[in-house]
Amino acid sequence: MNEFIKNYSSSEISTEFESNQLFQQFNDDLVSKSKIINNLEVVKTGYANGVAEGYPLSSEEKDEMIRKASHAFGLFLDALKCDWQNDPNSSDTPNRVAKAYVNDLWAGRYNEMSPITSFPSDGYDGIVIERNIPLTSMCSHHHQTIIGVTHIGYIAGDSGKVVGLSKLNRIVELFSRRGAIQEQLTSAIHNAINSITKGNNGVIVTIVASHNCVSCRGVKHKGAEMVTTKASGEFLENNNIYRKEFFDSIKINN
Repeated sequence: MNEFIKNYSSSEISTEFESNQLFQQFNDDLVSKSKIINNLEVVKTGYANGVAEGYPLSSEEKDEMIRKASHAFGLFLDALKCDWQNDPNSSDTPNRVAKAYVNDLWAGRYNEMSPITSFPSDGYDGIVIERNIPLTSMCSHHHQTIIGVTHIGYIAGDSGKVVGLSKLNRIVELFSRRGAIQEQLTSAIHNAINSITKGNNGVIVTIVASHNCVSCRGVKHKGAEMVTTKASGEFLENNNIYRKEFFDSIKINN
């Protein structure tokens, strides 16, 4: 699409397409791809599980954020009476932690996802399932990691849209690489997929994850997993064949 735009002027595009419906579809796709990411956000800007103010941030803005966060984390270690500046193992820890948050752990708050491509289903009205999408997130309460997998299913409408498979993975990354609670994260991923797969007959998202805040603090129980599911459309019916197919596929008893 970008190469197409680069090689043709707007007048040439108009002349080529205005005699049929492709010209309107072309413009609709441009608008959709430029706005769809912002439309997926349902959490207040600035919250740990939402995007940062000014999203998406430029490289310069992220570098400045890392500088400030590094200084602040050094003060945090000082408050814990950690002589980090003279400890060879900790002397660069504030900078490492700041970069980890901005570039990895909370990257979904700062980095814009690539445009989402959808395609006509061309009459396919069955279920689409992607299982075992790796999930890495962070508990908003204690800033400990949440590690697990996401399973996604949707029923394509026969005149609706399907999405490129890797986009489901990218949606999981966009919302999980933030502070989170698993319940809200499940809903956010579900709502995004529901918005993108226009004309679908149902969407279901299940997350199975272990929380480090449970295993390393508090009750200190290792191996415990949390399972959350958000469903809509035909997946809400307990006896629905699509719901059974989904849970049979991911080997989780409902």
